[in-house]
Amino acid sequence: MTSPRYSTHFGLIGMAALWGASWPWGRVVAQAMPPLAAACLRFVLASAVLLLWMQRSGRLSSVARLQPRQWLGMVCAAAAGVLGYASFFLLALQLVPAGRAAIVITLNPAVTLLCAALLFREALNWTIGLGVAMAIAGALWAITSGASDQALASPLGTGELLLLGCVLCWVAYTLIGRVVLTRIDALTTVTVTAVLGAVMLLAASLVVEGPAAWAALVHAPLAVWACLAGLALGSTALAYAWYFQGVKDLGAGAAAGYMALVPVFGVLFSSLWLDEPVSFALVAGGLLAIFGMVVMHYGRQRALARAA
Repeated sequence: MTSPRYSTHFGLIGMAALWGASWPWGRVVAQAMPPLAAACLRFVLASAVLLLWMQRSGRLSSVARLQPRQWLGMVCAAAAGVLGYASFFLLALQLVPAGRAAIVITLNPAVTLLCAALLFREALNWTIGLGVAMAIAGALWAITSGASDQALASPLGTGELLLLGCVLCWVAYTLIGRVVLTRIDALTTVTVTAVLGAVMLLAASLVVEGPAAWAALVHAPLAVWACLAGLALGSTALAYAWYFQGVKDLGAGAAAGYMALVPVFGVLFSSLWLDEPVSFALVAGGLLAIFGMVVMHYGRQRALARAA
């Protein structure tokens, strides 16, 4: 592998860590701020950073050259990955515990990999499937303390169906990004979808929560604003850029495979920052998930070598 490929994989691991950190950050924010208004503000702050980044890199003018079909793709990506995912997630958390909700995230890599193979003919073989299965099993083991069979034994209810909506929205976001990135760089895609998503979340917040939700933001403590800044600058601006760069360099299935590490990092950071206990299942499951990523990448490299 060349150096850029190494940087892509490190970026995807960093993405998983930042998205994992968004769980304890988001929990703090959700306890002190109206959720939709806070989500909108998160993307407003992230959009400001991304726009500044684009301006300093000389790529801001490229937005004016986007074609109508590209704008349509951006709108669809923002609706699925920002508005849709956030809305389904918040509605689901009203009905199911956060720990159980985190389990569903591990479905993202498998569903995305299957859809990418069907739609884009991305490499798919038994080694890749084994790696994804190991990553998902490790993440489930880590976040359920070895009791994943009990966590998944009960029938699906409204909350679980809403969480499946989260999965479908993220898969759609990834695959739309895969198409859009054929002609648009990752930074432009992330920036435009963040801006559009912020506008959509603003409309949703005003309709669902009302203007009073925004007045309540000023009463949030400084620590909550720090967590919101972490969500905006780290989990949104930087992590999204790393994710889309991974989609561009490695393909939608391989990049989404790193999503299996997000719950592991989420539980780890929650134990460090929120004093939750660290179990053997967390350590063993995390190692299994990471090894699954290695196996999946090895299988993809073999498939590409055979195709060449």
